[in-house]
Amino acid sequence: MSRTNFDQLLEAGCHFGHLKRKWNPAMAPYIFMERNGIHIIDLHKTVAKIDEAAEAMKQIAKSGKKILFVATKKQAKTVVAEKATQVNMPYVIERWPGGMLTNFPTIRKAVKKMSTIDKLIADGTYSNLSKRELLQVTRQRAKLEKNLGSIADLNRLPSALFVVDVLKEQIAVREANRLGIPVFAIVDTNSNPDNIDFVIPANDDASKSIEAILDACVAAINEGLEERKVEKADQDAAANSQKDGREVEVAEEEAEAPAAAEEAAE
Repeated sequence: MSRTNFDQLLEAGCHFGHLKRKWNPAMAPYIFMERNGIHIIDLHKTVAKIDEAAEAMKQIAKSGKKILFVATKKQAKTVVAEKATQVNMPYVIERWPGGMLTNFPTIRKAVKKMSTIDKLIADGTYSNLSKRELLQVTRQRAKLEKNLGSIADLNRLPSALFVVDVLKEQIAVREANRLGIPVFAIVDTNSNPDNIDFVIPANDDASKSIEAILDACVAAINEGLEERKVEKADQDAAANSQKDGREVEVAEEEAEAPAAAEEAAE
């Protein structure tokens, strides 16, 4: 069964593309028709593509890997932050820091600096600073939190990117392509889908459209996380069962040892 349906996406306005004169010819396979100079996206294909992307994201989450959500446009920020937080995934909704992927160790240093400032404030190291110096440190901490706080738990490169608007986030897409990191993206009629591994053809400007697609993807990620928990619990139970079995065997052997020694003595 599909994770979304035609009517649901239609109601969310996922079918509205851009003006015909702004189109990217590479999006032709996903365009149903033109109406009043605006391209209309084929939602039957969108439904199929959402299912394909959601299943792939589910498997990534099930394997315990991270998907980095990227959306710096105003109408996508809030919904992306909310949905990514629900499944404990990292996200970038402020300016994309250049080299975020290709120069990841430097980004990690900046994140560690944030925690270092927290420690120094907590242990009183900064208590001797003047008000002006303390204000500078506080501002630096706030800036780091704003730009990098949402990726503080990302200790290694993400296994995939989910992008809203590939035109606006082209630097992020380029970095992912360079490192061979799969890219999932909502791609509108004015964008190039060629560098995207999982294309979801849809309106990337309307918040309702973005939310409808994210709901399906996040639900799939959540399923993957739950299945991972169940599998881990089963593995732990099996391991404990084997351990208990070994302990019983050892106990039986120890109990039999004195009797065997007595028999040998006789």
